[in-house]
Formats: sequence, C-alpha cells, structure tokens
Amino acid sequence: MTGKYSAEVSVEVPAAPAEVFEYFTDPGRYVSWMGAEARLEPVPGGLYHVRMLDGFRAAGEFVRVDHPNQVIFTWGFADEEAASKTKHQPGEATTTEAMPAGSTRVTVILSPADGGTRVTLRHDDLPNTELRDGHQIAWETYLPRLVVAASGGDPGSDPHS
Repeated sequence: MTGKYSAEVSVEVPAAPAEVFEYFTDPGRYVSWMGAEARLEPVPGGLYHVRMLDGFRAAGEFVRVDHPNQVIFTWGFADEEAASKTKHQPGEATTTEAMPAGSTRVTVILSPADGGTRVTLRHDDLPNTELRDGHQIAWETYLPRLVVAASGGDPGSDPHS
C-alpha cells in the first residue's frame, strides 16, 4: 500500500547546481553530509544504499538522474535490523512492513538561486504520520549539513550515531 504522507525541506547552498548535484550521486561526497557509507549507482535502476554510523540502513534505487537539475530515488528500511534502529518513541514498533526498501520516493530538485542553488527535497509515499514526522525532522537535520559540506566546511559528526 502506498502512503499518502510527504515531508519537504528546502535550503540554499552557495554553490552551483552541478557541484551540489554531486553530493547526491558521488558516494564520497554523500557521506560528507549524511551517513557513514554510501553505495550509489546514479543511473535509472541503479542501487541506492546508505548506512549510518549506528547501523541504520536505507535502500532503494535511482529512478531519475537529470544532471544538474534533479535526482529521484526510492527509499526504505534496508531490513528489520535497520528498521529497529529508526529514531522513534520508546515502545513504538517499527518494522520493514511499515516502509520496506524502495517503498517511498525522494525527489531532489536543484534550481539556480542568487549565485547558488536552491535544493528542494520532497519525500513522498510515507505510510503514516509518525514516519512522515520522523523523516521531516531527519531531512531538516541533514540538509543544513549538506549546505556546510557543499560550502567546503565540516558539518561535524553525523547525528544518527
């Protein structure tokens, strides 16, 4: 069953869209702002897999890769272990049944803005309000880290550790 909830976050990055695009498609750049390991094959049907320091893993595949304007990939819990590491309320059960690998869709739009790039990330098909709220908070945490990394700074340690 497809969810009906979405999370959306926008940030301004003081770098050109072509530079910012690489932070969504190059594994080394990706982990500079989110995760400890990324396996990315940025072609339609290619692998999207990110592992956080605490063991959480998201998995899916790339749907669209339009350099330097847009990246779309699917997203979900890689397995039961990953689902168990999701940040949620104590006593609240989270399983891969709630959001299996590849079951949600993340669209990233990169638009030129004031000499830099406006990044708008929309995460669709979230199955319930709890997962929507959790992903809203997560993207609001990570996209500012992208701004720092793409500006040549160090965003510090990953908050999902």
